[in-house]
Amino acid sequence: MDITWLGHSCFRLRSREAVVITDPCSPATGHSIGKLTADIVTVSHDHPGHNYLKAVTGTPVVITARGEYEVAGVFITGIATYHGGQKGSPRSKNTAYMIEMDNIRLCHLGDLGHLPTTEQVEDMSGADVLLVPVGATNTIDVHTAAEVVGLLEPAVVIPMHYKTAHSTAPLNPLQRFLTEMGLRQVEPLPKVSFNRSNLPGETQVIVLDYKR
Repeated sequence: MDITWLGHSCFRLRSREAVVITDPCSPATGHSIGKLTADIVTVSHDHPGHNYLKAVTGTPVVITARGEYEVAGVFITGIATYHGGQKGSPRSKNTAYMIEMDNIRLCHLGDLGHLPTTEQVEDMSGADVLLVPVGATNTIDVHTAAEVVGLLEPAVVIPMHYKTAHSTAPLNPLQRFLTEMGLRQVEPLPKVSFNRSNLPGETQVIVLDYKR
């Protein structure tokens, strides 16, 4: 599985059989994802920062809700959670996704706004790679993000939904999460590739670079 960060909560996941785009974001976020092609698009919640489908050309299968799906050799489970409301407003629905490609299980948390319940943790367990929001605005803060990492114990943690040089939303910077995880600095990578043989034995934080 090849993983490329396209900004905000948008990633390109590529396997031997298919391409998945997660949470395509609109240019209003400050992140330009251009025109993408994909077999599958997952949308965590109905917000322009996460559902900008016009950026994806062709006729991909679009998944927007809980349930089990199999498309082009990719197995996806949508897990119902809640989005973090801003300034105490009511929480809305958020879908986290377990995505299995090339025998790697990846969990994309979308805009998760709370510590997962015991049942949700069970549904998310076994993730090799965890894509976790760490910017706090409308999502969990860094303390809760670290707790989620501890609950799920993935091999790899990739932070997302944080402030970059281009972000328009008032998100927290990445360094707050790295500090919470006991890290001073992590050198960003342009992309990463995983198979069963190269996953780390202990949880490792990997930062992916965003270049406009």
